[in-house]
Amino acid sequence: MSTDRAFVPGRGLTLQLDGHVATLSFSRPPLNFFDAELIQDLADTLDYLDQLPACRVTVLVAEGTVFCAGADFSAADQCDPQYPRRVYKSAVRLFRTRKPLIGVVEGAAVGGGLGLALVADFRVTSAKARFSANFNRLGIHQGFGISVTMPRLVGPQMASLLIATGRRIDGTEAVRIGLADVLAEPGQERQAAQALAEEIAASAPGAVMSSRATLRMGLADAVDQIIDREASEQEWQIVSADFAEGIRAMAERRQPVFTGE
Repeated sequence: MSTDRAFVPGRGLTLQLDGHVATLSFSRPPLNFFDAELIQDLADTLDYLDQLPACRVTVLVAEGTVFCAGADFSAADQCDPQYPRRVYKSAVRLFRTRKPLIGVVEGAAVGGGLGLALVADFRVTSAKARFSANFNRLGIHQGFGISVTMPRLVGPQMASLLIATGRRIDGTEAVRIGLADVLAEPGQERQAAQALAEEIAASAPGAVMSSRATLRMGLADAVDQIIDREASEQEWQIVSADFAEGIRAMAERRQPVFTGE
């Protein structure tokens, strides 16, 4: 059934409640790039669901073939040195929500899109998915709180390796190292996420929220603190020659040639 008609999700968002499980979907074709508006709208919706007694768990899904390709650096506003800080201000709100969130990663979760996926408590994926913290391959510092969230899941050594190389890993490898939690058959990711959500929703909601708060204690504050450094580093790197080369190389589908400038 639908949720309260008094609440209207933002552009490209849909929200449905089935029993105690909400499904929040976003669509920004063709690659589901995020912007400050999308992150703010997602935060507003999750805040609303926190106040909705019937909702106990939320499943976050993306429409199309890509979960989220991060920021669209071909857009002028997203190449503004202040752009990361504007996005991250709303991103911190995502970490301060009170109810469990399950992310369904179908297709690619790249750069800041991976950061968005790591907001969730759990990730459901398949072998066809691709995960990449490709920031350094673009000539830029990692962002969206990945400096905190990724080491928390896979350990500091593996996080350092994935960030330094920007390598792409599939869903099987993501589950193996702890970056994702449930490996479903391709095409069955949403059903698997729904099953996990219903399993969580069968537990006492107050106990789930309090246990979650304990397990995630300090996470939102740590993200809030680290993104200040992430944004500060990105500010000067966005106007660097290496970043311009990284963006060109990505658009031209070739290896970048960095000079350190």
